[in-house]
Amino acid sequence: MSKKQDTLMKHIDGETHFPYRFENVEKKAQEVLPKEAFDYIQSGAGREETLSNNRTSLEQVKIVPRMLQNVGNIDLSVKLFGNTYKQPVFLAPIGMQKLAHPEAELATVRAAKKHGVPMIVSTASTFSLEEIAKEVPDHPLWYQIYWNERHPDVSINMAVRAEQAGYDAIVVTVDTVLIGWRERDLENQFSPLKAGYGLANFKNDEAFMSHLDGTDDDTIVRGIVENFAHPTLNWKDIEKIKKATGLPVIVKGILDPEDARFALEHGVDGIIVSNHGGRQLDGVIGSAEALPTIVEEINGQIPVLFDGGIRRGADVVKALALGADAVLVGRPFMYGLAIDGENGVSNVLEHLLSDLHVSAGLAGSPDVRTLKALKTRK
Repeated sequence: MSKKQDTLMKHIDGETHFPYRFENVEKKAQEVLPKEAFDYIQSGAGREETLSNNRTSLEQVKIVPRMLQNVGNIDLSVKLFGNTYKQPVFLAPIGMQKLAHPEAELATVRAAKKHGVPMIVSTASTFSLEEIAKEVPDHPLWYQIYWNERHPDVSINMAVRAEQAGYDAIVVTVDTVLIGWRERDLENQFSPLKAGYGLANFKNDEAFMSHLDGTDDDTIVRGIVENFAHPTLNWKDIEKIKKATGLPVIVKGILDPEDARFALEHGVDGIIVSNHGGRQLDGVIGSAEALPTIVEEINGQIPVLFDGGIRRGADVVKALALGADAVLVGRPFMYGLAIDGENGVSNVLEHLLSDLHVSAGLAGSPDVRTLKALKTRK
């Protein structure tokens, strides 16, 4: 059997105790994590309608595969912002990964490098953006920013730090002007931010520290909490970040095509269609429902990425067929991290990427261009 044909057999013949089905990965993570940590990672806002809508909207999309298309040499590489990536899959920005494992982002990024998957590092990471970059020299990283409303110099300085550390892009999350009403966290009386899980980038930021009246962890946590919400965030603030860095600036959290048009008008370099994994406003449309209208509005002028409910290779195929240039994966890799650290993340990525390879071939798509040309139905 040739290497082109043996993807499934390789996994059947291999020895592994790591679950393949996402549902079992999630169940295993729930078994090993404290309740408050699992709930924080897994839950959504309110009654979790948005969380459910992400999956429902993807499941409603039906692939129309093509036959006799010669998929003997599948190449899913994608070019974004002048860089070529091995496949159209990124790790979503998730902060405070020490909740899942002591090695946190360092374990995650090592696994990401092993599979050639770019990682988007969160502002609220357990390790600093510089430490993460040093862990994987020459591996592509993007840096995600939450706007600091009271002290914009902090956000600007973090963007500059990321550029100096060799990051390839800046991602500005715009759907957290207020923190969502997360009922499970409220019932658990749990906030990893207040518990001090995501301090590293703030501790290492001269601009942030200059606004505090002390250097102890309690003072730092208080400073973060006081500045985390940013209800006055607007397009002029995005322009400030654009002016501060030569890196591409990507806006994450767009669902309305009019906002996509505003992004173009304000010089944004890319868009991530996302509802924050259902963790912000409840009752929101699923990302897959919003994606086609955003793609239509952008009309190929800048890249459009997709975030929301990716669990399997067929989900990636669907998102690309709906027009996305690449996708973000979040909760699955966090579950892998909880189960077995770096090896757990590596297993999740190995299974997802193998599934993507098989799914693309069965859809009759040897590359991203033909994946994006696939027809879908509802």
